[in-house]
Amino acid sequence: MNSDAGRHSGLTGMRKPPRRVAIATWLFAAGVGVASGLAPQAAAAPAFIACSAGEYANVDSVCVPRPERGTVAPDGATAQCKDGTYSSSRHRAGTCSHHGGVARWLVALP
Repeated sequence: MNSDAGRHSGLTGMRKPPRRVAIATWLFAAGVGVASGLAPQAAAAPAFIACSAGEYANVDSVCVPRPERGTVAPDGATAQCKDGTYSSSRHRAGTCSHHGGVARWLVALP
């Protein structure tokens, strides 16, 4: 007769797992712990850029003038928006996105 046959741990039908299963479980957990320590950490949030009134931080975290209305293009303007404002955007993507889109480009942008 098996020496464990008459013993009960309080839970009917529950038996202690074989030693090799316990070791394999421990090794798996240790491996996961080591792997998580080697994983690259999440990038820190970008620093807040404080621009002056009338400016905003673009995708490069550079302060540029907000689109403005005028009868002539202000210095540094790169596009005229469909609502009549002038944009000083430094990239084509997103230029005049809140002003109806680009009506005409004033300079060539990347």
